[in-house]
Amino acid sequence: MRVAVLSGGRSSERDVSLESAYAVRHGVADAGHEVLDVALEADGSWLYEGEPVALTPAGGLLGADVAWPVLHGPFGEDGSVQGLLELVDVPYVGAGVLSSAVCLDKLVFKDLMRAHAIPQVDYFTTAEEVEAFPVFVKPSRLGSSVGISKAEDGEQLSKAIGVASVYDPRVIIEAASNGIEVECCVLGNERPEASQPGEIVAHADWYDYEAKYEPGGMELEFPARVPDDVRERVRELAVEVFKLADCAGLARVDFFVEYGEHVLVNELNTMPGFTPTSVYPKLWNLSGIPFPELCNRLLELGVERHEREARYRF
Repeated sequence: MRVAVLSGGRSSERDVSLESAYAVRHGVADAGHEVLDVALEADGSWLYEGEPVALTPAGGLLGADVAWPVLHGPFGEDGSVQGLLELVDVPYVGAGVLSSAVCLDKLVFKDLMRAHAIPQVDYFTTAEEVEAFPVFVKPSRLGSSVGISKAEDGEQLSKAIGVASVYDPRVIIEAASNGIEVECCVLGNERPEASQPGEIVAHADWYDYEAKYEPGGMELEFPARVPDDVRERVRELAVEVFKLADCAGLARVDFFVEYGEHVLVNELNTMPGFTPTSVYPKLWNLSGIPFPELCNRLLELGVERHEREARYRF
C-alpha cells in the first residue's frame, strides 16, 4: 500500500511525534509498503518533499491508500486531523473523531468511565475539592507527561494548576495512587485483543517526561509482577474500556494495581508513542508480534474500518 505517515503537528508533544513517526516510517517500509513522509509544521502547514500539500474534500491525500497520523496531543490526536481525513476520504490508522476527542480529554474520559462504574483514582476539577495530598495536576488535553506536576500541599497545588493552565484551560487534579503502574496494549477493531501487561519501573519520583523518553529513564518488567488473575483482569478491563470509548485500531491503557490486586484504570491513549522507549510496540513484540507485522496489521485495520463505515448511509 501507499502509506502517508503524518508527523509533527502544532502541539507541545511535537518532538515525541517526530520521533515516533521516524520509527513508524521504517516499520511500514519493512512491512513492504511505500511511505509518503508528510510533515505537519509547527505553523500548521503541511509539506511533502518540501512542497505544500493541497487538500480538497473527497480528493484524497497524495494518492495514499491509507494514512497514519502519528500525532500526539491537540491538533492531531483530538479528532481534528481524523475529521480532516474523513473529509478527504482517506482510510487512517486509529480511533475516529469522537473517540479521539473523548479519550484525549482526561476529564471527559474519566466522566465516561465513572458513568460505567469503571474503577479509577479519584479526580477533581478545582483545588477546593482536594482534601488529601499528594495529588497530580495535569492539563486535561495533553499527554507525554507534558505540563504535569506533583503537589504535596496547597501552595504547591496552586503553582501546579498555574503550570498546567499554561497548556490547557481545562485542568484535572488526580489523587496519587500507591499502586504499581501497569500498561496494557489493545489491537483490533470490532474484536480487539489485549497484549500481556507490562509494569513500568520509573527511575524517578514518578513517571515524568524524562523517565518516559530519556534512555534509562524507565524499565519495562514483562510480564507485570502481579498474580495471574490480576493480569487477566487488567487485560479484560483494557478491552472493556477500549470498547466503551469506541476505539479502533490501537490503544494503550494505563493502570494502577494497588495492594497487589486492586486494579484501577488511569488513562487511555488512542495514539501511543512509537519511540525507541515506547511501551506499545515493546509489549506487542514481547507478546509475539514483531514491529513490521504490527505496522502492517494497523494499516489493515484502518482500511477495514473505512470499508465497514462506507457501507452505512449515515
